[in-house]
Amino acid sequence: MSSLNLAMPSASIAITRLVNTGTDHFAIWVVKAPYPSGYVLRDCIFSAELNQVWQEWQQMFAGHSPLDVTSGATSTLVKTLPLTIISSTEGQIPSPYSSRLMQSLGINLWRWIFDGAILSSWERSRGIAMGQQTQLRFRLEIRDPDLIALPWEIMQREVGQSAISLSQDVLFSRTISEVEPLPELRTDRAVNILLVLGHDHKLQLDQEALLLKKTLLEGRPVGKTAAGYAPSTVKTLVQPTKTELIRELETKAYNVFFYAGHGLPDPDGGSLFLGNELRINGRELAQVLTRTGIKLGVFNACWGAQPAAVNHQAIPASSLAEVLIRHGVPAVLGMRDEIADAESHSFIQTFAASLRSRKSIDEAVTIARQELLTLYKFNQPAWTLPVLYLHPDFDGELIKDVGEGITELPDPAISGTATPSNTAYLRCLGRAKTSLSPGGKTWPLRPGVTRIGRTKDNDIVIPELYISKRHAEILCRHTLQETTSITTYYLQDFSTYGTTWYLSPNGWQQILREEVPLTSGMQLMFGSSKGEIWEFIRE
Repeated sequence: MSSLNLAMPSASIAITRLVNTGTDHFAIWVVKAPYPSGYVLRDCIFSAELNQVWQEWQQMFAGHSPLDVTSGATSTLVKTLPLTIISSTEGQIPSPYSSRLMQSLGINLWRWIFDGAILSSWERSRGIAMGQQTQLRFRLEIRDPDLIALPWEIMQREVGQSAISLSQDVLFSRTISEVEPLPELRTDRAVNILLVLGHDHKLQLDQEALLLKKTLLEGRPVGKTAAGYAPSTVKTLVQPTKTELIRELETKAYNVFFYAGHGLPDPDGGSLFLGNELRINGRELAQVLTRTGIKLGVFNACWGAQPAAVNHQAIPASSLAEVLIRHGVPAVLGMRDEIADAESHSFIQTFAASLRSRKSIDEAVTIARQELLTLYKFNQPAWTLPVLYLHPDFDGELIKDVGEGITELPDPAISGTATPSNTAYLRCLGRAKTSLSPGGKTWPLRPGVTRIGRTKDNDIVIPELYISKRHAEILCRHTLQETTSITTYYLQDFSTYGTTWYLSPNGWQQILREEVPLTSGMQLMFGSSKGEIWEFIRE
């Protein structure tokens, strides 16, 4: 199983609407940072001014009915107020209204999120990445459905600075925390694509298929530069039935599923038109993608990253991208709105070429987005349309370089070797305030990720009120050093208030969401100092 790349600093921010405090109150907090004190939180209001510029942005750029974040009326606001922050300086030619509006929303969104302690945490995270001479992998988790449709990719700190999704120093994506575990992922050395051409009388699907095949299968350089390009295969299905699609995916020959055709928002994860009257929704598609080894789903269909809505209010967990990620698909790339043929062809060509040159998925999206900006300009929505979601436990790596070490055990079906049985356990020793028992109940740890939390969907369930729904995880990682496979276990905290501890020689230490390597005999505690003490055991 893949995990977040430890060599690249990572940061994540989550946003949720606060209940019982008014409709426009939100909490924004850092849920992952490359240093222990970076986990900060603040409350804020989605202001009427910000909602107004969002409404204006939709009127100019969106191909759908406007969605509203707040329930209050905004018709009495002065429409020019949000735009005053980006007026042209004296002596410069005034920017078109569309450019000012694009910048206005981007800057307003940035200032709404990155303020106070959140901004300080962000700046230090960026500093750590710069000090290591690498990029910062940044993921944004939007937990309120009414905020999903906003173009967070356009956030920018100041006029003249790059949007966050165009930055050379930041790899931006969205994520979701309430997800199914990642399936066991193969170590792939080639880009193997199943291209499905669905029904859409408006799109030039045949041209798109030819373009994709040309990018991946032709023009590979020879000599020393050839090592930088991965082998590639593309198989095309034209308007398949569901049975034909499932049968082809179950060959497990593919790591990329690419759909081009018509799509519509739908409460069950959007609808994709395989044929004129034949549809498949996101929930149905998720089942087959997760069990057949697909790492990346690419959807050149309108609304793939757009939630369904009723009365201008978004339906929770309804977009295709969200549904697939929640079911355990590692990476999903969808379009937030309608995209023109020429724009999609430009994006896909650059994106596919970047994957072929062994870029990570999030870096390939950044490069392709930059191409859209160059071709179709800042004040056009093309570069804002692609939306990338990554599973929180996926590092974005589609294929490995030939020279890289394998970070998982070989597939038994390929190598003929058997996957070792569980050799690590958690044992409950009893309450912290009572005498501990060395012979408590034990739970075997999974070979990938073992989830610990209050709800029944966890592997180890602790049904106490002070335990978060998804409280912590124990990760099992395998690295290949020469001919020896080394297995290491790590504990990572995901609790609401950072209430996970381990016993060190200096006493109980709070984990604060960073990863801590586990050694046999280490004692752990979750949720409360009065709760149960657990022991990690490795044989």
